[in-house]
Amino acid sequence: MKASSLFVVIISLAFSASAVPQGQQNNRFGGRFGKNNGRNGQNGGGNAGNNTVSTGNNGAGGANADPQTSTTLDPKVIATGFANNGQGQVASLTSSNNFINFCLTVPNLPITNGKQIATGSCNPAPMGAIPSSDNMPSAKFTVPKNGDTLQENTPFTITMAIANFQSGAFTNAQENYFAAPQQLNGQGQIIGHSHVVVETLTALDQTTPTDPKKFAFFKGLNAAAANGVLTADVTTGLPAGFYKLSSINTAANHQPVLVPIAQHGSLDDAVYVSE
Repeated sequence: MKASSLFVVIISLAFSASAVPQGQQNNRFGGRFGKNNGRNGQNGGGNAGNNTVSTGNNGAGGANADPQTSTTLDPKVIATGFANNGQGQVASLTSSNNFINFCLTVPNLPITNGKQIATGSCNPAPMGAIPSSDNMPSAKFTVPKNGDTLQENTPFTITMAIANFQSGAFTNAQENYFAAPQQLNGQGQIIGHSHVVVETLTALDQTTPTDPKKFAFFKGLNAAAANGVLTADVTTGLPAGFYKLSSINTAANHQPVLVPIAQHGSLDDAVYVSE
């Protein structure tokens, strides 16, 4: 064999021998690179997730943002009991985030948004501060008394004694209806106001339900109680007939008052009179 031919064969064998290991090495490197990329991707994903949580926790204003202006839920106020359905007669709805997006489950209803929407709506405001059982409000009409007979079409003044309640707090019912949580004063009493409503009956012993959309007289009592008594003037009196007079005690934003226990006496009063 000529020297030149032998040289070509040796070079060819060396090239072939070196090519295979290099390819295998590349494959192994590629595998390790792919695995590392996968790990990096997982780490990146984790970091992205962590960043999301961090951003969520910090809110728009950073770690020192005011929680009352932040659009995220502070973990310190999560009610873990809301995740328990109670296993009662009817299972409760459950939530792990305080039902903050509950209104998305009823997309056919508009957000209440401070308005009185007669066709129905969904209100996202929390219930708010609940008083102790010693601070549950109570009311009793003093004029007229149950069973009184009044003069028809003659002005009279409704008077109602009220206890454990800071009356006289009355927000704009056209702009702030159900728009804020119930609040308590320094004595732990609900801050709000009352209303009186007179409904017409067919007889004093009527047993059929009345229509809540119909009433003979209605007045919101936006003044504070004087010596524990609220008043409302019925300036034109009432026609001859039979009537039910009721109170509606509410928080400042017009929602019915909320108390801490299920078994309690009536928070409102009702009397039946005739003209």
